[in-house]
Amino acid sequence: MQKKVIYELNALYREPMQVTGYVFGEGEKSVCVVGSMRGNEVQQMFACSRLIQRLKILEEQQMIVEGQSILVIPCVNSYSMNIGKRFWSTDNTDINRMFPGYHEGETTQRIAAGVFDAIKDYAIGIQFASNYMPGRFLPHIRMMQTGFEDIETARKFAFPYVITRNTRPFDTTTLNYNWQIWETRAFSVYTTDTDEIDRRSAADAVKGIEHMLNSEGILRSRISGGYHYNSQVLCDDDLMSVRCHTAGFYENKVYVGEEVYEGQLLAEITDPYEGTVLEQLTAPKDGTVFFQHKAPLIYADTAAVKLV
Repeated sequence: MQKKVIYELNALYREPMQVTGYVFGEGEKSVCVVGSMRGNEVQQMFACSRLIQRLKILEEQQMIVEGQSILVIPCVNSYSMNIGKRFWSTDNTDINRMFPGYHEGETTQRIAAGVFDAIKDYAIGIQFASNYMPGRFLPHIRMMQTGFEDIETARKFAFPYVITRNTRPFDTTTLNYNWQIWETRAFSVYTTDTDEIDRRSAADAVKGIEHMLNSEGILRSRISGGYHYNSQVLCDDDLMSVRCHTAGFYENKVYVGEEVYEGQLLAEITDPYEGTVLEQLTAPKDGTVFFQHKAPLIYADTAAVKLV
């Protein structure tokens, strides 16, 4: 394993911010894995740390195929991570809306440009991503429909679901989109949580990446489990949203991944002052809980649960 600085940003009143990468194997730029780019993406950084631990073992066992290299970047935005702020600490901009970046631009544009220069030539790009909707997800692979998406490779992660979605205008400045435009096969990996550590889903994600690396001929390790390429491929529009009509205290009555039946109670909203039940959310059809809101408070007209 080689530890190296991918990008460094000098600061006036504190130590320079260094984006650190860990390289395993040597030779062709095969796979790059990027962790947290936002200050609340604790789970994404944790999953990268678990992946680094696994790759250390595989490298020591000479399981990385000769002529292949893997780069893992656990964190791009350590400044915001240190203070628990989701976006850039000074101007509240999002690094993942600044790609491919601009070396003479604003701070987050410069960070994006420096990081992208180092990772744009990898054959496969994997990002541990978080959604704009705060909550818990069933682990899955997500891809934008840019014309360069690769369903077959996505299945090799052996996750239960592969989700595709139409590209929106603001997506053109994300890492995943620009990776694809630069002819990198790009995939976003979603685990269960974002601002809290979920060891089980992080372990599943690491195992899924190992599945894919073996299938692509980058590793030659032995691994069991997974869905053996029978991942269900869905469009984002195929997910059924269950929205609330009132605001208040929010409490889930089921868990992510649970199979539910039509009419089953999914969540309950109570009055924050009086404690009375304001609304009960029920399943409109039989299905599997793919997403659920997790904050203790909820606004009206919010997608509280999504079902497959």
